[in-house]
Amino acid sequence: MARYEHLPIYKQAMDVAVHFEKVVAGFSRYHTYTLGTELRNKSREIVAQIIRANEERDKAPMLIALRGQLDELFILIHLAKEVQAFKRFSAYQ
Repeated sequence: MARYEHLPIYKQAMDVAVHFEKVVAGFSRYHTYTLGTELRNKSREIVAQIIRANEERDKAPMLIALRGQLDELFILIHLAKEVQAFKRFSAYQ
């Protein structure tokens, strides 16, 4: 089993996942159960994908898939901003 805790990308992805766990708690009920759930799930999927990629010998296919997941997360973040789900602009940043 490859170690991953030391990877900067893992640390940053974990920070983002923790951030969404906290921020989504401030969403309205409607947004918490729709966009909030998707943001939380996608951020956790990204952390898991990083761990899986670190274990692979050929990391390229896993990293390409990770890039796709990051694009999906960015779309969700932008959508949440557009529907004003974030209470503060700093939460969006």
